[in-house]
Amino acid sequence: MRFLVSQGFTVFMISWKNPDVGDRDLSMEDYRKLGVMDAMDAVLAISHAPKLHAVGYCLGGTLLSIAAAAMGRDGDERLASTSFLAAQVDFTEAGQLQLFINDSEVTLIEDMMEQQGYLSSDQMAGAFAMLRARDLIWAPIIQNYLLGKRSEPFDLMAWNADGTRMPARMHSEYLRKLILNNDLAEGRYRVDGKAIAVSDICAPIFAVGTEDDHVAPWRSVYKLHLFADTDVTFVLTSGGHNAGIVSEPGHRGRHFRIADTKATTPYRDPDEWLASNALEEGTWWKDFAIWLAARSGEPISLPQMGAKSGAYKALCDAPGIYVMQR
Repeated sequence: MRFLVSQGFTVFMISWKNPDVGDRDLSMEDYRKLGVMDAMDAVLAISHAPKLHAVGYCLGGTLLSIAAAAMGRDGDERLASTSFLAAQVDFTEAGQLQLFINDSEVTLIEDMMEQQGYLSSDQMAGAFAMLRARDLIWAPIIQNYLLGKRSEPFDLMAWNADGTRMPARMHSEYLRKLILNNDLAEGRYRVDGKAIAVSDICAPIFAVGTEDDHVAPWRSVYKLHLFADTDVTFVLTSGGHNAGIVSEPGHRGRHFRIADTKATTPYRDPDEWLASNALEEGTWWKDFAIWLAARSGEPISLPQMGAKSGAYKALCDAPGIYVMQR
């Protein structure tokens, strides 16, 4: 956010609500309507802009793809662009996470959530830690407990440790409809009673995959090219699911590849794409800012923020109440 604001963009961010037992029946459709569409209405009302750039990270990117596809189907043209950071729309090659996701495992998770109304952050964090057990479980045990060497804290690790819960219904729908059945990629996912297609996303796409991603492997993220019917700019960056995305300009030792694929360009498989695009030193964020600026209007004065009354009055100081919930 700090970087984009420094480049002259007005940035709004959506916080994940940490659900409790009272939220057990929130669905994927609730997250689309309340989390994406209502937020879009608010942003455009506050900024008085005709369109906006929408960015989704990980599951937020999958939710954004669902919302954008429904908007394209329904003729809603309020998106100037869509950007997907380490986000998947096709889950047939979802990497090591598939080791934990089969019908019996999902049924077990559903039984656990039925009792408490949500999947706890500890349960979710444990599954992701198993994807990188050497780095996230055994190495810390050896360093901290056997050798007595405490790791120096740093901001990204603190952020990574701040997990959230998932409401029972929404998480069950996500696991079954998207990961197990791959309904979104195969045209069976329904919004307002009608199927949606990723190819209905009309706005240009900026997609980022990371080389060492164990959650959303970059070749899986790259498969967006198979479904998109619009211009796609794809970035492959060094780092993993977190560090590759939260990789500010000036960060040492970073590199990336970037290439534009027009809607009319024939498909290239990921290995061909990799071989034909040279490494660039640094981080991809500067290129992202240039890409956004090329699809934006002329700079204007900052819109009035923090209204004291009205539909979008300020509720509290930043960073908001959701991020404080335990």
